[in-house]
Amino acid sequence: MPLRHWLQLALTDGIGPILARRLIEAAGGVEAAASASPALLRTIEGVGTARASKIYDSLRGSGPAADSEMDRARRMGIRILCPDDETYPALLRTTPDPPLTLYVKGAFEPRDLNGLAIVGSRKCSFYGREQAERFAALLAGAGFTVISGGARGIDSAAHRGAMSHPHGRTVAVLGSGVDVPYPPENDSLFEQIARRGAVVSEFPLGTPPNRENFPRRNRVVSGMSRGVLVIEADEKSGALITARVACDDHDRPVFALPGRVDNPLSAGPHLLIRDGATLTAKLEDVLEGLGPVPQVVMEPSLFEEENAGTEVPAPAGPAAAPVGLSDRQALVLSHLGADPTSVDLIIERTDLPAHVVLQELTFLSLKGRVRRVNGQTFALSRSNGSAPA
Repeated sequence: MPLRHWLQLALTDGIGPILARRLIEAAGGVEAAASASPALLRTIEGVGTARASKIYDSLRGSGPAADSEMDRARRMGIRILCPDDETYPALLRTTPDPPLTLYVKGAFEPRDLNGLAIVGSRKCSFYGREQAERFAALLAGAGFTVISGGARGIDSAAHRGAMSHPHGRTVAVLGSGVDVPYPPENDSLFEQIARRGAVVSEFPLGTPPNRENFPRRNRVVSGMSRGVLVIEADEKSGALITARVACDDHDRPVFALPGRVDNPLSAGPHLLIRDGATLTAKLEDVLEGLGPVPQVVMEPSLFEEENAGTEVPAPAGPAAAPVGLSDRQALVLSHLGADPTSVDLIIERTDLPAHVVLQELTFLSLKGRVRRVNGQTFALSRSNGSAPA
């Protein structure tokens, strides 16, 4: 049972994600790593003789602890994922130190691969809260899953903004166990998020919100996202840590919303813009700054699950859908040309729901097949085979 072995390693004192992977590689698999001998542990870089003995003793006790944790999670309706699980977030799996286990209330969906993080200050201004909600709602309407840290201020506003869209999804990554809501006043918010997305943590059940947990939380927020948007943060804010991790460790684009020059909470975004982050004032700035969809997320079923059961008219003519596109995407593409076409006209011509058209246009834009001309008008990309050079 792979999960038990991954969980055993995660619950072992002295073993983190990087050391665990060294051990798994040396042992030849996660099951062998979970029963590693002191001799094998001593050969692992960064362990040594004294530490090997302590890790070995902890490993021996972590097996029953893993069984107890799995049983407790099952009774609470919480799912535990390991990297061998097909629903483990694919983008997070590609980072240098992905969590050995993830505790999940709610569920991931394929479209969560198209996630964007919104982070910022806990003590935000009205402007910051307003913009976090606005951008989250716009991103949700364009088919993105909004990811944030569940904290007061910008994070909470982003979660609420995403859920303000009828089909919006959001993921909250906690710095405590998923059964320990923090901040406590967000308990009901987390319940809403679990019904419209997922509440996630790498920390065992019952873990309190210790200060040292939050940098680890921030790397998960970044790792699950295709990019990070910072809205209001002072120079020492954890949001800047998330942005730096995204840029330096995860090779993700960073976006920053400018603010008043006399507001200390504008200092963080302005520093990021100075250092190369994309100045962001509208949704198009994010869409253009993200570039092509990473290979790992270029799946035809990116938005399939949300609209299961929606009857989709067949594309005009006998031709099959272009390679790599779903029937819906091919249908939308068939009603676009070199000249700009409004979203309203595409909805009328395809007879698809508005949110489906917006999602598929976002996917096609990110995949380089169409381009947003201005506002709510689209045309075939100049690099698309159907468009003139």
